[in-house]
Amino acid sequence: MLVAIIAGIVIIYEIIKHHSLSKFDVVYFVGLIIAIVFHEVSHGFVAYLCGDDTAKKAKRLTLNPLRHIDLFGSIIVPIFMILTTGLAFGWAKPVPISLNKLRHPRNQAVLVALAGPVTNIILALIAGFAFKMVMGSQLAYLPMDNWPIPYLFLFLFGEVNVLLACFNLLPIPPLDGSAILERVLPPEMLPGYYRIRMFSMVFVLAVVFLFPSFLSSIETHALTYWANIVGLN
Repeated sequence: MLVAIIAGIVIIYEIIKHHSLSKFDVVYFVGLIIAIVFHEVSHGFVAYLCGDDTAKKAKRLTLNPLRHIDLFGSIIVPIFMILTTGLAFGWAKPVPISLNKLRHPRNQAVLVALAGPVTNIILALIAGFAFKMVMGSQLAYLPMDNWPIPYLFLFLFGEVNVLLACFNLLPIPPLDGSAILERVLPPEMLPGYYRIRMFSMVFVLAVVFLFPSFLSSIETHALTYWANIVGLN
């Protein structure tokens, strides 16, 4: 895992060196990593509350990013997406969950899945309200790149959590929103659904790369709603 961190640092350094990554992008990327770690830990923690100790035994109920970061999904893909589309897209190593250990597997699987997006929504609200409380009125007249880093981090951390929650709530396997779809499907349809789910990552990537305007529209509405709630509009 140390190799992954070093590789990520080298990638960021090289991009900054060639002037293709701004302060904004670096702060955004750091916020994304933190948000992803909280997202994954919440899955394991709720599973533990529901009777599954798999994540605990695997020592994944920790906020230490070294336990969660995936070189490709947490570093390379997010940097590429930030630079090319501006979208918050990435993933950590999935926290191991054993659904058969849950006390009520079919119902509690939904709670475990939704724990990630709900955590991101809570973090977005905390960051948004904190930014609203501490920001000076002068920030409204400054370009975002001139904001002090703590203020910039609060704002971008709120945004990135909104984007992660919004994206993960899409009802496409293996995204968290698919747990709701899976729960309402009649039992006789589940075997076919499980077969399709094996190849579902193709659909996720198709949404990201082939229909960016659709995804951007959803996320723009979510960000606007978040800004209205915390009083930034």
